[in-house]
Amino acid sequence: MVVLTNTTLEQITLPVAPKPSTYFSGIPVINLAQPGSETLLVRACEELGFFKVTNHGIPMELMARLEEEAVKFFSLAQVEKERAGTANPFGYGNKTIGRKGDVGWVEYLLFDVTSKPMSHTSLAFLEEPSASFLSSALNEYVSAMRKLVCEVLELMAEGLRIQPRNILSKLVMDEESDSILRLNHYPPCPHLQELDCSLTGFGEHTDPQIISILRSNNTSGLQISLRDGSWVTVPPDQDSFFINVGDSLQVLTNGRFRSVKHRVLANGLKSRVSMIYFGGPPSGERLAPLPLLMGEGEQSLYREFTWCEFKSFAYGTRLADNRLGQFER
Repeated sequence: MVVLTNTTLEQITLPVAPKPSTYFSGIPVINLAQPGSETLLVRACEELGFFKVTNHGIPMELMARLEEEAVKFFSLAQVEKERAGTANPFGYGNKTIGRKGDVGWVEYLLFDVTSKPMSHTSLAFLEEPSASFLSSALNEYVSAMRKLVCEVLELMAEGLRIQPRNILSKLVMDEESDSILRLNHYPPCPHLQELDCSLTGFGEHTDPQIISILRSNNTSGLQISLRDGSWVTVPPDQDSFFINVGDSLQVLTNGRFRSVKHRVLANGLKSRVSMIYFGGPPSGERLAPLPLLMGEGEQSLYREFTWCEFKSFAYGTRLADNRLGQFER
């Protein structure tokens, strides 16, 4: 796999962080095939905003195939990768994250996920014969993610005891739903072993969408922030999926579910490859706390806004900014 050179590292200023702590043992694990999982799921969203799901029904072969195709792409020469188009926002990105100066030890592919096959997106390179296997793997993976995100959101509705069952899932299953898929590659950085710190691969942030589903290889690096502000390291598990509550879901539940702040630290010796599906609502969807979840006399913590309005604001901020602060009452 191609490793970005030390010279490249010296030419950019990347934030550093303390070396990862021991693995955090308190990550909730939700067995989706187990009765009562909806109750555990709601508790995890309230207490941490983050959990792991097992028995999810997604074939390991499908996950491994997309990872393999991602590794092949990121192993190409730099000039070949850049043929995918500069991420603006979709396409290939390298070190630069967003439009406000955030950087990280990461390269990535970002795809617009619609109801159409991936080959019909604006990324022309997916239509080339050389990208046929990647395009096929992406289409199958996105289809599987849509089903999984629908199942998880409907279990949330059950656990919250609100009807209809698809009150949340319909927001991400609509033909106009604004969902994206991100493939991240964090190259190894061997000379970090000499330093008493870690390089930031992806800086601390929350996800603006409703829900995020992450799967990675068996390399560590993902950290989440607990309620007391401390950072803990998530044990890697390439067979399972990790799920984040997003900012939009925090709004819909009037703060009952909390959007989790997270980051990724680069590994000194091993590459980390991750795939993240972000489930977002349609552009014109108006977001506000669901009346069914509001207690008698309870006041909304947020003013109503559209997803388009929030997305435009969020993508114009720095990663670590409190994006919801602008929309609080």
